[in-house]
Amino acid sequence: MKALSPLVTDLYQLTMAFGYWKSGKANQQAVFHLFFRRGPFGSGCAIVAGLEQVIQSVTEFQFSEEDLEYLEGLTSTSGGPLFEQGFIDYLSQLSFTGKIDAVPEGTVVFPHEPILRIEGSMIECQLLETMMLNLINFQTLIATKAARICLAAEGDGVLEFGLRRAQGPNGALLASRAAYIGGCSATSHVEAGKVWGIPVRGTHGHSWIMSFASEEEAFRTYAQAMPENCIFLVDTYDTLEGVRKAVEVGRELEQNGGRFSGIRLDSGDLTQLSIDSRKILDESGFTHTMIVASNDLDEYRIRDLKANGAKIDLWGVGTRLATAADDPALGGVYKLALVQDERGQWQPKMKISSSPGK
Repeated sequence: MKALSPLVTDLYQLTMAFGYWKSGKANQQAVFHLFFRRGPFGSGCAIVAGLEQVIQSVTEFQFSEEDLEYLEGLTSTSGGPLFEQGFIDYLSQLSFTGKIDAVPEGTVVFPHEPILRIEGSMIECQLLETMMLNLINFQTLIATKAARICLAAEGDGVLEFGLRRAQGPNGALLASRAAYIGGCSATSHVEAGKVWGIPVRGTHGHSWIMSFASEEEAFRTYAQAMPENCIFLVDTYDTLEGVRKAVEVGRELEQNGGRFSGIRLDSGDLTQLSIDSRKILDESGFTHTMIVASNDLDEYRIRDLKANGAKIDLWGVGTRLATAADDPALGGVYKLALVQDERGQWQPKMKISSSPGK
């Protein structure tokens, strides 16, 4: 992915930066901490993700000519320029010259524990706030959700299937990356595989089955096309009948040197269907054939399915992972911790609030 533009920020970051410049505080040194106050999903911790994009965006931080032209055109309530030309010229030369201490991606962190410590000039630190929160909050949230799902799966593989319901293409791409950091073994998202080398997995959908005159013909044609990638989706019409038909085609497939890798269940009573499917597969000699399940899964449903004896080997988790549906935003914050006075001494700073959490 490309580095974020400096304009991926809130306007008040720029108005504060202008105020620092105008008052002579532009080069005053400061330290900010990025952290969260409450663990997501009712948990007491989170899994850090997003640092790679932070490093890229900070390293390449620079206002382009187009960015500066846009800022020159902003107006105040009186209709005049919002920013003085001298400030625009200052921004044209600005880059990040400070330093960042960070917790490595994939690390467990706790509320109020700094994920990032940013030290630099007041303007530099201020202008990084919004983009850093954007990059760290979302990916940390998804990595944490993925870790919870993988823990619930108790060692079974978890595939990330969230692309089609994620919040836009960029959100989907970052969600796939964060899910992999959180423990998912692969993704259905092909671009994520290209960009980050994440293993990609997938076979066919219901439309493939429905485009043929029969399930047998659909399974057989797919097996002929991709004999080494055969996980048949069996619930288009009648799930257990679909399993039996998949077994028939599976025998032909393996007689011809291919491998009947698995079946996928995407609807219905996944516990009972998986138990019945496992029996059919085992009695047919396909003890090596996996049962893959999908359909609005998350850590709670996976835990319930396993507790009820479901015979599922691999879990495809989409919407509820890529959108973190039950807790869709990490409340990460970015707070001033230290400023350097005229004597070069560091002065601690803390916000005081009547809200206990703050």
